[in-house]
Amino acid sequence: MTDFTHINAQGNAQMVDVSEKNITKRTAIAHSSITVNPDIYQQIVDHTNKKGNVLNTAQIAGIMAAKNTSDIIPMCHPLPLTGIDVAFTWQENEQSFTLNIEASVTTTGKTGVEMEALTAATTVALTVYDMTKALDKGMVIGETYLVSKSGGKSGDYQR
Repeated sequence: MTDFTHINAQGNAQMVDVSEKNITKRTAIAHSSITVNPDIYQQIVDHTNKKGNVLNTAQIAGIMAAKNTSDIIPMCHPLPLTGIDVAFTWQENEQSFTLNIEASVTTTGKTGVEMEALTAATTVALTVYDMTKALDKGMVIGETYLVSKSGGKSGDYQR
């Protein structure tokens, strides 16, 4: 079972040894979204939510999540992240609004930051849900996916 890098010779889980890999600049961008009703949208853009500034709090949560990814994803290496950014755009739908979330994470290291970017984007959506669920528990967290990654042995990826 040594074809899988996270499985050892006995068939048990292992964290991959990256000590022989080259240090390179690595960046990953991930996307997630959350669709909210017009009342929640208005509360967010007007900064009238009783729990505080929703997007600011969600942005901080995303940054913290990226920094702590190795604490919650068992085989992730703890990485010295050199940059994390979270950006938002709104999309108006017929009877709702979708908050599109883009999380960008950078490191100079021996392994990539895809999981950190995906964890950040997802955590942002979860935080928006948590801060606004008193108004509507029917919000929908949308697809989460890797937009792009650069650096490392496997090269660049663009969705």
